[in-house]
Amino acid sequence: MDDIQKLLVERECERLINQYCLFVDFGEASRIAELFTEDGWWENDSIRMVGQDGIRREFAKRQDVTRRTSRHLCTNVLIDVIDGDRATGICYLINYRHDSPTGEAEMPAPSDTPKFVGEYRDTFVRTPDGWRFATRRCDITFVRRQAH
Repeated sequence: MDDIQKLLVERECERLINQYCLFVDFGEASRIAELFTEDGWWENDSIRMVGQDGIRREFAKRQDVTRRTSRHLCTNVLIDVIDGDRATGICYLINYRHDSPTGEAEMPAPSDTPKFVGEYRDTFVRTPDGWRFATRRCDITFVRRQAH
C-alpha cells in the first residue's frame, strides 16, 4: 500500500467519524447504525450496543427520551492504517450538550462549558459498502460539575 492509498483510507475513516457526529447531533439515530458493520459495537462504561439493530434501537431510545441539543467536536484525529481493509483510530471528543426541561429544543442552547471531554477509540474495516466502524469505545476524561 503506497502513501496515497494510506491517505485515502485515513480520509475515509475521518469522514466516518464526522458523519457519526453529525448524525448524533442532528437527531438521525436511525442513520448512526449504517456507519457500523452488521456485527459492530459501540460501548462506554455504562452501556454496550451490539449489531446495527442494537445500535439503532439504543440511539433511538436516547433521542425519544429528550429534546437534546448537542455538538460533538472531534479533534486530534489519528488513524493508523493496518492494511487495505483494516485501520484503528483515536480522537478527542468535546461535547457541548443541553437537555431542555420543557421537552423542546432551545436555540441557541445555554452552555458555559463542555458537558464532557474524552476520547473515542475505533477500529475500522472496509466493507463492500465502504469503510465502517467495527468497534467504537467512548471514554470520558473530564465531566462538567453539577450546579449546587
